Amino acid sequence: MSVLEVSHISKSFGSKHVLSDINLSFDDNKIYGLLGRNGAGKSTLLSIITDRIAADSGEVKIDSEDVDDNDSRLGLMYLMSEANLYADGWKLTQIIKDSESLYGGFNHELADRLIKEFGLDINQKFGKLSTGYNSIFKLILALCLPVKYVLLDEPVLGLDANHRELFYSELIQSYSDNPRTFIISTHLIEEVANIISDVIVLDQGRVILNQPVEDVLAKTHSVVGPEKDVEQYTKGLNVIGHNMMGTIRANYVYGDLDDRILPDTVQLSNFDLQKLFIFLTNQYEGSAKNEDQ
Repeated sequence: MSVLEVSHISKSFGSKHVLSDINLSFDDNKIYGLLGRNGAGKSTLLSIITDRIAADSGEVKIDSEDVDDNDSRLGLMYLMSEANLYADGWKLTQIIKDSESLYGGFNHELADRLIKEFGLDINQKFGKLSTGYNSIFKLILALCLPVKYVLLDEPVLGLDANHRELFYSELIQSYSDNPRTFIISTHLIEEVANIISDVIVLDQGRVILNQPVEDVLAKTHSVVGPEKDVEQYTKGLNVIGHNMMGTIRANYVYGDLDDRILPDTVQLSNFDLQKLFIFLTNQYEGSAKNEDQ
């Protein structure tokens, strides 16, 4: 089993600490969601993993072998990001040929189908692509190259709703036909919630959540009812947020409920990944501000 390991990665730009002691492990044949607000450090982390920028400390390994300046390990990964690695004057057909040569293979059958489905003019130059088709072309490369780790940084940038839906459908189909590890960095949590198997949340340059989605959602609890009853039921629990609707209160709990008895006046249900993300990042943002004061 192949494993991508990130150990004690830290990175600063000047006085700004972007990543602080990041430790993660990515297993074979999973789809990870790397979630975080803008500026949380997602893009920096993916660039460090693929050796595009250097970390201040820590190391990245695949199968216990350091990826730093290691072509055999780096060739197992492809990072699709907003950054453009290709000259504006290069033709798309030439970029595909060069990529095939660099990575030792390319799924032309899949590429031809995706080019047709997305309506991409493959004979044009890279610099002539719109923002959306720039993303589409790089997504086609990502899905068609023979790598073990596909890293996608804000993959649907500039895509309209129809193209986003088509991309997610094709990603699932590609994963089904050829299982490998995907790491999807995005702030569009609702769109990937039903795709990812594991969720990693970065906030303030730190990992605040790293678990299988199924386990995470099992620990989300929306407790709704009269304010007094809800407050009494959730006393001592990990309440990460709340809403008031007139005299009705909703407390959002993340964690175990201690097998306590639910009053008849109170309703219990789970809440979704996006709401959990909002509550958690708000909570940690408040904690960071308090620490700075």
